[in-house]
Amino acid sequence: MNSTRVYASQKQVADRDYSAIFEVLSRYYDGLYRCDPKLLSTVFHPNAQYFTASDGELLHLDMDTYFPIVEQRTSPESSQESYEFSVDSIEFVGPVTAIARMRSSMLSKNYTDLLTLVWLEGGWKIITKVFHFTNHADA
Repeated sequence: MNSTRVYASQKQVADRDYSAIFEVLSRYYDGLYRCDPKLLSTVFHPNAQYFTASDGELLHLDMDTYFPIVEQRTSPESSQESYEFSVDSIEFVGPVTAIARMRSSMLSKNYTDLLTLVWLEGGWKIITKVFHFTNHADA
């Protein structure tokens, strides 16, 4: 059976706004871990954008392109990979905008995600995902 480890500071868990964003980040990681685009669609704004240049070239996807890619992966859950992510920081840059930095390991890679969230229609949604990854062998 896989183990579960999630890290967050007491301040992030204690404050309501931090808790609301942490809950979105937890669902985000759950969606990635399960390769579940339906769950991911609950945390990403429909117009969200996805970026990385980890391979030396810019990869830019919209959600209509990204979700089918996720759905076709073998999920870390089905492979019984350990469930592990950390939230390094959540910073509010206004009453309806926040930036979260988180780290995770799955699918033989270590990831650092920079997620921009906006408060719309009564909830936080990820509007941009910019990330970097390294292969476990390179770490």
